[in-house]
Amino acid sequence: MKAIIHVTLKQGILDPQGKAIEHALDSLGFSNAANVRVGKYLEVDLNETDRARADAQVKRMCEQLLANTVVEDYRYELT
Repeated sequence: MKAIIHVTLKQGILDPQGKAIEHALDSLGFSNAANVRVGKYLEVDLNETDRARADAQVKRMCEQLLANTVVEDYRYELT
């Protein structure tokens, strides 16, 4: 089973990387790009066949290591 995980800053949290990319895009002529947000994309192969256990493991991974839940949100899907 594979977990596809997306971690992003919560709405309202300043994203300096996103702003830097937004300014760079504007300077390259992409003036229609706005509100750029940067996040993390992770793929984790799990040696687990039970979907409920895999779901619980991925949730723990996100909350204990992969996301700073004070300032970041995460979402994932199991495939």
